[in-house]
Amino acid sequence: MARRTPMQKLARWHIWLGWLVGVPLLLWTLSGLVMVARPIEEVRGNHLRIEPPPGAMTVDFGGKGAAIKLREGHIVQQRGRAVLLATLPDGQTARFDLANPAAGPLPPLREAEARAAVAAEIVGGKQVASVRLFPAGQAPLDFRRPVAAWQVVLADGTHVYVGQASGEIEAVRTRWWRTFDFMWGLHIMDLETREDTHHPLLIGFAALALIGCLLGTVLLFRRRRRPISR
Repeated sequence: MARRTPMQKLARWHIWLGWLVGVPLLLWTLSGLVMVARPIEEVRGNHLRIEPPPGAMTVDFGGKGAAIKLREGHIVQQRGRAVLLATLPDGQTARFDLANPAAGPLPPLREAEARAAVAAEIVGGKQVASVRLFPAGQAPLDFRRPVAAWQVVLADGTHVYVGQASGEIEAVRTRWWRTFDFMWGLHIMDLETREDTHHPLLIGFAALALIGCLLGTVLLFRRRRRPISR
């Protein structure tokens, strides 16, 4: 029996490895194609929800001498004081100090308050490199929310976003998060918004990958001729 050449040995190992990784690759590709075949909003059943018409309710603080008309709200503690975070009838967010609600909404968060929030609630939050306010329509790519927010950049490269209207920390974006987000954009082939998992380019390539995996799996059953020994 003729001895196998190194290339023949590699080809044999390639076939066995193909059996090991071929099935998972086939399942990953098939499941990925199924997941992107429908918009995520439809998968979540959002199209079945019947949204109630916008309404408003009045919250009366009794002896506090204030009545606030709002759509919804919840109470949070912000830096030592109780605050009502309210969504007003027009959709805007406002804060009310529960110790004195009659004074009306609290003013938009200032830079010093954003710094204080990060320093109090984020590890390493006192090491600030820069602070910048982004208007609602100009949110950076790693935030992607239609709200005005302070971007507090820490010394380690972490970006902390504090809502100007809510006073809450809306998002924390580490360096690794931004790398992960870029890779996610590559994965779903959407580097612009990094949110669209249902578009023709992605579906087309997923279908081609599935066909390739199926062909590769079928070829694993192909019989190979033994080399003729001399």
